[in-house]
Amino acid sequence: MGKKTSLKALSTLGLMALLVSVACGNSSTSTSSSPGGKIGGTVHVLAVWSGSEQESFMAVLKPFEDQTGIKVAYESTRDQDAVLTTRVTAGNPPELAAAPSPALLTRFAQQGKVVALDDIVDQSKLKSEYAKSWIDLGTINGKLYQIFSWASLKGLVWYDPKVWQAKGYTVPKTWNDMISLQNKMKADGTAPWCVGLESGAASGWPGSDWVKEIVLGQSGPSVYDSWWQGKTKWTSNEIKSAWTSWGNILGPNNANVYGGKNFMVSTNFADAGTPMFASPPKCNMHNQASFITDFFTKAVPTLKTGEDFNFFPLPSVNSKYDGAHVVSGDTFSVFKRTPQSEALIKYLATAEAQAIWVKRGGKISPNNKTNLSDYPDAISKQTAQLLTQSKIAKYDAGDLMPADMKNAYWTAVLNYVQDESKLDSILAGLDKVQASSNTG
Repeated sequence: MGKKTSLKALSTLGLMALLVSVACGNSSTSTSSSPGGKIGGTVHVLAVWSGSEQESFMAVLKPFEDQTGIKVAYESTRDQDAVLTTRVTAGNPPELAAAPSPALLTRFAQQGKVVALDDIVDQSKLKSEYAKSWIDLGTINGKLYQIFSWASLKGLVWYDPKVWQAKGYTVPKTWNDMISLQNKMKADGTAPWCVGLESGAASGWPGSDWVKEIVLGQSGPSVYDSWWQGKTKWTSNEIKSAWTSWGNILGPNNANVYGGKNFMVSTNFADAGTPMFASPPKCNMHNQASFITDFFTKAVPTLKTGEDFNFFPLPSVNSKYDGAHVVSGDTFSVFKRTPQSEALIKYLATAEAQAIWVKRGGKISPNNKTNLSDYPDAISKQTAQLLTQSKIAKYDAGDLMPADMKNAYWTAVLNYVQDESKLDSILAGLDKVQASSNTG
């Protein structure tokens, strides 16, 4: 299967089958064996996780280290594309790398820089525990190069139920309802939204999520796919309309966002929702993926899930596309084949490994042997179930774009919040990058 087929897998092979497998695990935890016996040695892993996410990943690794005697040397970087590309080019890649985008690892696999997993990971077991779409996304030219270990559901608007009850706010059912609600919140004296765009070299990506979610819910899946594939221009009416719809959320001069543009560009995505829990609250809504709950409770340990924070799905601009969702996943590839890297990639594909992070909150497992009972609270169960109920579900468009296009997209977000009047020139610049990218 070529690059186009692998990256289009979640669009053309039917994401619904994938989503059903995510949340509807068997009634008993998988009894498949994790790597056994003492192997010893060290394996190096490069990934983007830091802070509480890194703590969760280290918790996943502990049983593996205890059982195998292998030490996992973990390195975190938000500039994943640049760091991994530099190391691969220099002939010094880590044994394993995780990425929030299949596109980067696909490129390395096509260059022969990644180890095929077909004779490392039990294929019959993998096919029995993963939906075909997850496997296809990691398959290139008929060989498996990537394993998905966790997934996230995007387009979730978080809020404080207690504050909303006291203010008489109700969950909006439509886009227009949400616009009316934000106007009321602003009139009541509190910023409707908290938005944080800072993420090191990846700064801007939270805003790119807003745009892609609006594209899907406003213009539908066909336009969404054509856009990330490089066939629909950024200056098209459909894509420009998504940006202006996001601009209506931000308000003139970002007046609907707590702290305005200065807060947005300087605040890390992990901390962006925290002002919502201040007394009195600094904002009333925060749009972020399902993983953010881990950051909420880390920042404010007294928060109680379901009582102090809950969510509603971001309404579609066009009711025709109600129930549309963007999803993403964390994928692993092996760059150096050693006994240690073989053991670790096998372990990361298991329900046992994935359930550890699931139980800590913030992640959803694509392994269908992971149980719904493994999710620690009603909200995490709800996000997992919501995946199965999605009428339209698409993989993260930005993660499927070429690296230069994705990076330009993130930069465009930062430029847009600095000066929304420059949207036309910003989109024209993105068209130029798109034209020079190998998107087709």
